[in-house]
Amino acid sequence: MRLFTALYDAALRWARHRHAERYLAGMSFAESVIFPVPPDVMLAPMCLAKPSSAWRFALLTTLASVIGGILGYALGYWLFEPVVEPLIASMGWQDKFDHALAWFKEYGIWVVFIAGFSPIPYKVFTIGAGLLQMAFLPFLLASAIGRGARFFLVAALMKWGGARMEEKLRQYVEVLGWLVVGLAIVLYLVLR
Repeated sequence: MRLFTALYDAALRWARHRHAERYLAGMSFAESVIFPVPPDVMLAPMCLAKPSSAWRFALLTTLASVIGGILGYALGYWLFEPVVEPLIASMGWQDKFDHALAWFKEYGIWVVFIAGFSPIPYKVFTIGAGLLQMAFLPFLLASAIGRGARFFLVAALMKWGGARMEEKLRQYVEVLGWLVVGLAIVLYLVLR
């Protein structure tokens, strides 16, 4: 079954759509608050499709993501008990959220930077930063640096890799896709 090749081809087509930048910004914003799919899945093909615009796409992704992070911070700061906490409880994520809060207490602002750069769900840490009333300016700086480093790295790899990178991605997209699915299942079973 060649599921991921078809998805990859669709992502490349969407990346050339006339509203692709709007979709990328919307996805980046939403991912920082609640949406589960990272914007890299759209950023990478857009950079491959238009390498001359890669830096602009990375900047757009970073700005939209940080603005979404600000909303996540505000939700944690002002609306945690009436809105966010019931959602976390209903989804069965309370223990994971408590674990994230423990990381805040141990690592402070560094956890926001790490969550911004890594595939750790950034939204958990934006909400957590607001809930713990982390100083806003350090939160904002750590978010901008972490998210920017990640998205500019993706853009650079795609821009500099060009057609060769696209060819290699196409060659290994099925293997990579199924590896990610397998890893997600293993993580679910381990963390459950």
